[in-house]
Amino acid sequence: MFEISVKTHFSGAHHLREYPGECARVHGHNWEVEVMIRGPQPDALGMLIDFKIVKAAIRDQVAELDHVDLNALPAFAQQNPTSENLARYLFEQLRKHLDSPQYRIYKVRVSESPGSTASYWE
Repeated sequence: MFEISVKTHFSGAHHLREYPGECARVHGHNWEVEVMIRGPQPDALGMLIDFKIVKAAIRDQVAELDHVDLNALPAFAQQNPTSENLARYLFEQLRKHLDSPQYRIYKVRVSESPGSTASYWE
């Protein structure tokens, strides 16, 4: 099995509804995102998937989150935009563009601050 990963980042604001503390107030993070893709065999060029394809898909999804209030997005109207929920959201969006018979998105990891990471995979 082979695995590749691509990291990126974005800045965004959020607040946690019904949270009993400071995170209930609007605040921002410089979020870091890592996307991992797995597959059994590289192609004839020796690549599982071209990094260029992965980077473009991630860039398109992250652009919708960058410099916005995450709570205002439809995806987070009924759930808090926590690191956990952001990881699941990005996983679900990216698999529409990155899954194929040769490789599949394996995991998305989101960090809102250094040392604080949430991951989602299926």
